[in-house]
Amino acid sequence: MLGFVQLAERGANDLFLGALAASLTAAGWRLAGAVQVNGASDARGVCDMDLTLLPDGPSISISQCLGVHSTGCRLDTAALEEAVAVSAGRLQGADVLIVNKFGKHEAEGRGFRSLIAEAMGAGVPVVVGVNRQNRQAFEAFAGDLATELSAEPDRIADWLGSRARALPRAV
Repeated sequence: MLGFVQLAERGANDLFLGALAASLTAAGWRLAGAVQVNGASDARGVCDMDLTLLPDGPSISISQCLGVHSTGCRLDTAALEEAVAVSAGRLQGADVLIVNKFGKHEAEGRGFRSLIAEAMGAGVPVVVGVNRQNRQAFEAFAGDLATELSAEPDRIADWLGSRARALPRAV
């Protein structure tokens, strides 16, 4: 019910989950959730972060400009919570929930964390990106319910298909 991908290269989870969402949509899957699209990076490697809400938008900017010398978190938490609320409203009737990342916000009990649990409780399979920094918090959240997935859209579709057929739907 809960699968995750963890790709080492910065931004690779985002690119992969975006491609997975496009592949699943083309195959007729009904999606909810969000995929992250990163804008061009500046000289410091800082980029703009947008979430494209599934299945068909809109995109919401989740980064805020804190100034050139800022070293703090650039996440716009209000925008993230807006994305979560819209995604929650789209969970009904979805075949799968895709979440761009189990990040620091989720590790602290906020963000998409509750929606992931809600989807799992309703029998909606979830695919989420996990980075190295938050892997331990993700494992504490998921326990033995999570399956690490290879970054192959066809294999993930097979995994989702077997779960979707085996689980009762409560949503």
